[in-house]
Amino acid sequence: MVAGGNSKSDISFAGTYASSAFAACFAEVCTLPLDTAKVRLQLQKQAVVGDVVTLPKYRGLLGTIGTIAREEGLSALWKGIVPGLHRQCLNGGLRIALYEPVKNFYVGPDHVGDVPLFKKILAGFTTGAMAIAVANPTDLVKVRLQAEGKLPPGVPRRYSGSLNAYSTIVRQEGVGALWTGIGPNIARNGIINAAELASYDQVKQTILKIPGFTDNVVTHLLAGLGAGFFAVCVGSPVDVVKSRMMGDSSYKSTLDCFVKTLKNDGPFAFYKGFIPNFGRLGSWNVIMFLTLEQAKKFVKTLESA
Repeated sequence: MVAGGNSKSDISFAGTYASSAFAACFAEVCTLPLDTAKVRLQLQKQAVVGDVVTLPKYRGLLGTIGTIAREEGLSALWKGIVPGLHRQCLNGGLRIALYEPVKNFYVGPDHVGDVPLFKKILAGFTTGAMAIAVANPTDLVKVRLQAEGKLPPGVPRRYSGSLNAYSTIVRQEGVGALWTGIGPNIARNGIINAAELASYDQVKQTILKIPGFTDNVVTHLLAGLGAGFFAVCVGSPVDVVKSRMMGDSSYKSTLDCFVKTLKNDGPFAFYKGFIPNFGRLGSWNVIMFLTLEQAKKFVKTLESA
């Protein structure tokens, strides 16, 4: 990812897309257990028996991972990996690969110097929204598979796998159901993508102006951590609403989900799973950007050969 002014990518769009999709998929495989824990924590609601509020089943990042592994087996931590990879191939590839062309479009062909931060943010939001509009069905299936916990003996699972989930949702709820939660998902993906890509671009640009720093792994590591932190800070509320809408079809709309969550669980519910979310997005961004930078160097070598 180029930090600085209006510039043309060193590799083709196809090469950038392939590098982005690969990097996003690799990061997904490495961090999915953290995402599964985050989804379970976000979907967890207060249980009231009589006048007594029972203790939550899942408590904290490590506690949630331990509970899932103990009750359902280690493989349950990678529930939703297939639609997760589908999602990253589409969403990850498109949102990252389109960022530079869209950013250059916003600044215009005659722009000289550093790109203003607000145009980086606008480019990130635009590509994030565009990408998830295409990839929303994969996100829905991933969340639904992750949301299923340990079931009582004799109770069948809703879906036997990702392909079965796609077909079952279409058959029982209609094709439009695959775009359930598209409103909060566009908001979430646009906001988080803007935070990730614009902050990575900006932090990397700032670091490279410091004497002694070069475009290397250390710079990519610091910029990736900054991108993950900003993404979680601004994206957690919409992420919670998105996960609840996709995991529970009883909500009538985005506003209905927001109001019911606020009324039943309080304002702090919108930051449920903040630590695992930062652990997930922070590590995801570090792994993804480190892999992306190396993958683009590899593709550049292939295209120039």
